[in-house]
Amino acid sequence: MALNHQIAPRKMHLLRPHAPSNRLSRPHPTHPSHRMAVPSRWPRRVSRGPETRRGHVNNVMYVRYAESARVGWVRNFGVHFDKGSAGRWEELCSSRGTGMILKSIRVDYKFPMTYPDQISVFHKLREMPSDDSSSFLLDVMIMSESKQRPAARCEEDIVVYDYKLGKKVAVRPFMMEGFRRTWEEQEREKKRVVKRIQEIEEAVRKLEKESWDREGAVEDMGGV
Repeated sequence: MALNHQIAPRKMHLLRPHAPSNRLSRPHPTHPSHRMAVPSRWPRRVSRGPETRRGHVNNVMYVRYAESARVGWVRNFGVHFDKGSAGRWEELCSSRGTGMILKSIRVDYKFPMTYPDQISVFHKLREMPSDDSSSFLLDVMIMSESKQRPAARCEEDIVVYDYKLGKKVAVRPFMMEGFRRTWEEQEREKKRVVKRIQEIEEAVRKLEKESWDREGAVEDMGGV
């Protein structure tokens, strides 16, 4: 099921992550988030109450999860990558100067999450924006830790907006530098994963040839 939301500029009410368990606070070292200069993972526990009033997580909550995680993702640029511009990265999450406005979000729901559960939300650039672009696209994955699979995937269209000038503006140079480094790391990670998949497929094929796919092999249909 896909759902499109058109959201007007508004003040953001962010969800605060609950203290996750040790298992969630330390992803496995092979997880891609460990190899990124800018962490993209936002953990949170699903709460009993308004979030799950009808027994499952309200669809609107997925949008709030994505929004709060996006703010955390942007702030991480100033914390882990570009400390000299930490104030400007933080300002992007406000309406004081240059900020971000969610132009649209598309949510593809995979299955209904229920309480209790814990989630991890991951953001990544859909593509590298151009120097004169006033917007950028993000892919979002909301992972259910109890099911160990995505509960939803989102596509966000973000506009860079100058609140003082009252109009959209091009992605700022300091943002482009951060995005460029993140994009390069995403591409390296993609190549690593593709190579690993190919290695696994080759290993499986080798096992097949050594067993049932070898010359003269006969399938065991079992006894009667």
